[in-house]
Amino acid sequence: MNPAGKRTIRSYVLRTGRMTAAQQQGYDSGWHQWGLSYQSGPLDIPETFERLAPVVLEIGFGMGQSILAMAKATPDCNFIGIEVHTPGIGKLMSGMKEQAVDNLRIYHHDAVEVLRDCIPENSLDTVQIFFPDPWHKRKHHKRRLIQAIFVELLRTRLKPGGLLHLATDWENYAGQMMAVLSGTDTYKNSYGEGQYAPRPEHRPYTKFEKRGERLGHGVWDLMFTRVR
Repeated sequence: MNPAGKRTIRSYVLRTGRMTAAQQQGYDSGWHQWGLSYQSGPLDIPETFERLAPVVLEIGFGMGQSILAMAKATPDCNFIGIEVHTPGIGKLMSGMKEQAVDNLRIYHHDAVEVLRDCIPENSLDTVQIFFPDPWHKRKHHKRRLIQAIFVELLRTRLKPGGLLHLATDWENYAGQMMAVLSGTDTYKNSYGEGQYAPRPEHRPYTKFEKRGERLGHGVWDLMFTRVR
């Protein structure tokens, strides 16, 4: 709770989940190579990756299938993933080792705090948030991540002209995302006012999305660029 007594936005909901032996091994063997510590403070991105390259940050990568596929398909970009679900991090690190992916680093911490305390201003080329918790009950909508205060924090970390890419399979949340981002003059809809983006080929299909399609869920992508 902050001093004013207002609830602080968080990027996650803690859910219990036991790690498999393979996930634990992936975490234990990969963390020293690919893990980033929140306690270390501001991140020197070029030093961390030992190169200058476009930077893509993903918030809430789940079990890591999407970000792993994107990092492997785009070796000329540096990827940073943020997740609190330990089994997902272990699964991702196992995949990185198996597929020899080395252009990805991972924070095991709340994304709001990482963005605020570790990611330099004007340092990111792309921020992507795919299928964040929809908090589908109306009384819980205030807990949704995509709110004005949060997209303003993202704006300060994006480079001018940088891309914010969101995706959700909840139509109501898609509408809220559109309203929040359209309500600021610091972002511009890449596909025109009020328009959703066509599904981009570079966003991999995941088991989660395929399951949603089988259940008849739509998927809405939003792409906005930072204009100032």
